[in-house]
Amino acid sequence: MEMIHYGVTKTAQIALARGLAETTRGTDVTVNSVLPGPTLSEGISTFIENLAKEQNAAKKDVEEQFFEHMRPTSLIQRFADTREVANLVVYVCSPLSSATNGAALRVDGGVVRAIP
Repeated sequence: MEMIHYGVTKTAQIALARGLAETTRGTDVTVNSVLPGPTLSEGISTFIENLAKEQNAAKKDVEEQFFEHMRPTSLIQRFADTREVANLVVYVCSPLSSATNGAALRVDGGVVRAIP
């Protein structure tokens, strides 16, 4: 409910990627979507640091509160590192993923409760 705009645009991107994957059917071209969850990007790191300063709290405590109250379904209960997201992207761009096509691949720490 807090990020309806994000959900709408992400759904459109996934539909576009699937359509492009269908367009390249039978070729060696693959088109997939990578769906990162809460990730400790530079912007989020700065936001957490500023919030910790405002609350006179440790950065770790602010992060724990975020996952307790805002993302309680996270199975890893922490932000993903940008390298963890990049690892999935590297895999999807490599020949190792040649049979992965038209897929929406999550690297979200288990935030989404759904059958893939």
